[in-house]
Amino acid sequence: GQLVEVDTEHLRFSLAETSEFLRLREQGFLQAEALERLHGKTEGWVAALWLASLTLARRGADSDFIDRFSGSNRAVADYLAEDVLSHQPQEIREFLMRTSILRHLNPSLCQALNPHQNTDGILARLEAASLFLVPIAAEEHSYRYHSLFSDYLRAQLALEQPDELVQLHLAASGWYESHGRSVPAIDHAIEGGAHAHALALALLSSRVHEFLEQGRMHLLARWFDAIPEALLGEHPLLQAASVWASCFTRGPWEAMTQLERSGCERSGDPAVLANVYALRPLLLAMMDRYDEAYAAGRASLQHLPSCNPFADGVLTNAMAHILSTMGENAEAHRLIDMARRGTADSAFNRMYSDSLEGVLDVQQGRLRQATARFRMAVSAGHSTSHNHTNGNAWAGVLFAEATYEANQLDQTEHLLNVYLPLARDVGLPDHMISCHLMLARIAFTRGDIDQAFEQLIKLEYLGQHRQLPRVVASARLERSRLMLMQGNGNGSRHELQRADDRAIWVRVRGHRQLAHDLDYFELAQLRWDLHFGDAIATAPRVLAELDAARALGLNRRALKLQVLHALALERAGDSTGAVAAMRAVLQQACPEGFVRLILDEGPGVGPLILQVHANATGLQHQHSTPIFLEYLQQLLDVIGPLPGLPESASPVMLEPLTRKEDRMLQLLAEGYSNSAMAEKLFVSDSTVRTHLRNINMKLNAQSRTQAVAIARRLQLIR
Repeated sequence: GQLVEVDTEHLRFSLAETSEFLRLREQGFLQAEALERLHGKTEGWVAALWLASLTLARRGADSDFIDRFSGSNRAVADYLAEDVLSHQPQEIREFLMRTSILRHLNPSLCQALNPHQNTDGILARLEAASLFLVPIAAEEHSYRYHSLFSDYLRAQLALEQPDELVQLHLAASGWYESHGRSVPAIDHAIEGGAHAHALALALLSSRVHEFLEQGRMHLLARWFDAIPEALLGEHPLLQAASVWASCFTRGPWEAMTQLERSGCERSGDPAVLANVYALRPLLLAMMDRYDEAYAAGRASLQHLPSCNPFADGVLTNAMAHILSTMGENAEAHRLIDMARRGTADSAFNRMYSDSLEGVLDVQQGRLRQATARFRMAVSAGHSTSHNHTNGNAWAGVLFAEATYEANQLDQTEHLLNVYLPLARDVGLPDHMISCHLMLARIAFTRGDIDQAFEQLIKLEYLGQHRQLPRVVASARLERSRLMLMQGNGNGSRHELQRADDRAIWVRVRGHRQLAHDLDYFELAQLRWDLHFGDAIATAPRVLAELDAARALGLNRRALKLQVLHALALERAGDSTGAVAAMRAVLQQACPEGFVRLILDEGPGVGPLILQVHANATGLQHQHSTPIFLEYLQQLLDVIGPLPGLPESASPVMLEPLTRKEDRMLQLLAEGYSNSAMAEKLFVSDSTVRTHLRNINMKLNAQSRTQAVAIARRLQLIR
């Protein structure tokens, strides 16, 4: 009385199965990226994988075969022609070819392309026959063709009915437009070729402002690339939109060239000029030419308000960024508020405003508030774009910095895998610096020294290739720091000297760029001197730099300098003063949750934190708060056993955990809150609190953080 249904989803190979299949076919030498591309093109269809393996065996994985592999590949095409298409009735064959231009199929859309056929019935027959038709989850009566099959069908359509292509795309475009779906409408108008470009331009002109507001820059760039430049020149507003798209996909240099070539700056149309007034200061700032951007932006502000709210919002935000970089924070805040009021409906400008205010929060030491702003900024446009490939890359790197500071290294690495390629394409110097420094530090923390230095070599190469000396100097400065952490004083000193470009660091000293809030030459020099030079003489210099940071309101920098001061005192022999200094900085860092700012200074901070923890739990500091004690324990858990210090006795579990407590401990280690655990385990909040008290008692722990640390040492959790 039991039934097991095996359908096409069960028969598809997973990525792991594809890898194993090719290994058995002696094609196991495929690199991971190539394997993923091949698996994606075949969608795990083993017949296609087998046919591909024949070619790979003959040509090798280094050929461009995988990039070219599609339904038009001869072996696949012959198979489809012989075993599938040739056996279909003419009505079905006609339907398959005419609908092959569609990414999604539904009866109404297919009817628009096949007005004389019963498309509802044909789709039902195709689904019943599993004829390369894949139902789309959560969309009733909606399907798509297997990608290889649709490739082949389109090739056959172009071969047998080339004159029909334009009309089919126009019909599809019209259907989507009538149903309020402008993106596929424009896609089909552009795919219709030269005869449909007039429709594409008309659709784009009516909706381009909406796409800019949403920050869908990659989508716009793809469309503009497909339209001849001569045609675009007849539509100045679309030309300006094309510059916006280039700015956030290919970088400011190409966008500036495009702006100057377009003639938009000589336009008499106020709507076009509004874009120019916003673009010029933004592009100059992105090119690291802040003094010029400041002058251009001041002049552009005189033209506000214009008839273009999007451009006005970007100009206001761009000037807020430029002013904050120049140290004019009060005016920057005023402009951010102004941008928010004027662009409430613009997801892109909301992202921009939240990101800018988050940067100011970080510099002023308000990490938790900044993290919340960056999280909101990253999510600003997801209702329209779920793949994070729009302007949110600007905010994504900033959010990664916040997660890195909180020591959420796996999440940071994931975010950087998403956003680094986008930031690299745009060429933002500060974002490139931050991304590669974080990846280098994560690798170094995990003990992968080669990978850490490889990231810095990549950063240095990027700086040299794009003629950005500040990027090159930053790579060398970080290399000096990593060598210092390894105890290589001479190597560290050599890299410090290579990074010492006075012109760069004088300019950095006069600006407030997030990438150099903690990483600048003078601070690196102080760090080297306290480790390898005269620590007694270095301590007063650190205090002088600390006073300067506080005077500028750079509270995060002040925290970093306080850590260096504590280390300088320790190396100078003043252990009591060093512990007191470290306690002061930890008490300030605790409410905001700073972790890497402290721990990135290397193993020297460990004994000081341990002593602060010992004092805080002892009689002399009975009033230390549980939050502060938990924060100290968190730092010690990350540091791990301290070399040169006697390890504490191995923890002993006083009583075995129940199955429910064991499950709760796993969730605790994964970061679940009390309410989330209650929902997950179908119990009340009070029951969760009872279980947590029992877990702490059985593990002899004082906090949930300590309980997780002890459980790991006992190998109760991974």
